Amino acid sequence: MKINVNDCLKLDAFRGASVIACRENCDRRVRTISVLDEDDLDMGVQRNGVKDQMVITHFWTSKDDADAQAKAVKELGSKGISALVVYLNDRGVTSVAPKTIEAAESVGLPLITINDTGRVTYSMLIEEVLDKILYGENYSDNILNNTIYHLLNFDRHSNFPSALREAALHNNYQVVLMTEEFNTILTVETRHLVKIEDAVSAARKLDAFNMTGFTRVEIEEVITYWGFINIKDKKYILVIVDNEDDYSSSEMTKLAQTIELAIGMWKYTPDRDSRAEFIKSAVRGDVSFCHTLLDESGLRGMQFSSAFYIKNVGENENDFLNLLSAHRIKMDCGMLITSEAGEIYGIVYAEGGQERGIEIKNGCLKMFDEIKGLCKEEKIFHVTGTETLETCIDGFKMINKTAKYIEKIFPYKRMFSKYEISMVSECVYMEEGSQSQRKMYLDLLEPFEREVSKNKGNMLIETLSTFVLDAGMNSGKTAKFMDIHNNTVQYRLKKANEILGAEMTGNRVIPGLTMALALKRLEDQ
Repeated sequence: MKINVNDCLKLDAFRGASVIACRENCDRRVRTISVLDEDDLDMGVQRNGVKDQMVITHFWTSKDDADAQAKAVKELGSKGISALVVYLNDRGVTSVAPKTIEAAESVGLPLITINDTGRVTYSMLIEEVLDKILYGENYSDNILNNTIYHLLNFDRHSNFPSALREAALHNNYQVVLMTEEFNTILTVETRHLVKIEDAVSAARKLDAFNMTGFTRVEIEEVITYWGFINIKDKKYILVIVDNEDDYSSSEMTKLAQTIELAIGMWKYTPDRDSRAEFIKSAVRGDVSFCHTLLDESGLRGMQFSSAFYIKNVGENENDFLNLLSAHRIKMDCGMLITSEAGEIYGIVYAEGGQERGIEIKNGCLKMFDEIKGLCKEEKIFHVTGTETLETCIDGFKMINKTAKYIEKIFPYKRMFSKYEISMVSECVYMEEGSQSQRKMYLDLLEPFEREVSKNKGNMLIETLSTFVLDAGMNSGKTAKFMDIHNNTVQYRLKKANEILGAEMTGNRVIPGLTMALALKRLEDQ
């Protein structure tokens, strides 16, 4: 309920009060009320200087300092509070100094005085103002009563969504119910709403999901309130949109509680989260079930451009999700994400043809490069540049198959593309079954043990592996990884060339040598 300073002045608690500055601004909105009585006046101003908040004080700590009072009034006014109510008391401030009134006038702040006779305490005034904010003139006509009337009208409505839609229409708000994965399962729209994905991104940036109760989040001048509710022992996110900024935070919190109670009375069970099931099925490699969910999840006809897995996210999960969300907006694409226990799986998808697919692929590659800079612990696996659902799910199959082996072969890398993943997948295949092919590759390294001593051979293979697998065939990087001099690396590589009997960097040599070195690392772990 919208109320202003004039509405408050009509309350019994303000009987006998005087407006001594800026009466013409008493049409200011009052959302909340607070008390300023801190020992440190500057800290009190900082804590209580909230837009649309009425502030009450005795100025106890500055009762003899008119300059401090004037400064506080000016700063509170500049922060957009609704009004300042000063209690006058024989033991404190007996009257407001002219310079304090001038300060209020200079910032357009309504200044109200109340004679502290003991008739009206802080708590009494706060209670009356909050009742006014919450209930308005007539309790029977407020948002809660109206909502209850519609939500519990079992004769008129056949189900909970129908009742909720009626309540929202009559009270000018909107409702979105989402899973913890931020997938929408119920939407009651009474006018145009910003994209849910954009709203989720904005709420995450303000840490709305780390707070208790319902948190106010303004998104493109749309006022939303976010919080958790429980439905049959499962947690969901409830978003309420105040279309015209008509209601207070207290009303929105009570409205959310009312909706949660009504859900229980209707025995409402949300529809299954088809998008969450889709991404989880894709991660499991269940192609057939994903196909059954295409229409229900609104993904029919989409181009699936990337499958990815981020490991070791830890406490930085919100940072990763915010970055993913920012890139989704930048690429103007869709993104399905599921996260649990410090791990994030995702699919990037979009409408469009070949050119659009190339655009999304390049955007994803930039996104993964930026993700790599968030922390030093995460490992990023991605198969990017796919098109069909089947190739995207094949990407997850390869990631799942190789994730526990790939770090053994590439201990210094933190990001693995489809090229590293496919090579490691082939190594795992040979380890598990194709013994003759495995032996063929490992035999390429056999001369290192036969032609020189075992220890020296292992040292040369280690240098060669670092050079090929880790350093991108850069001797300087190899020296840095191994903590030896570059001349030593050059000598060892020359010796390795002699043993191989071929130039190791040659186009016809490097593919087989790379596979042999990868298999050797995998077996030595």
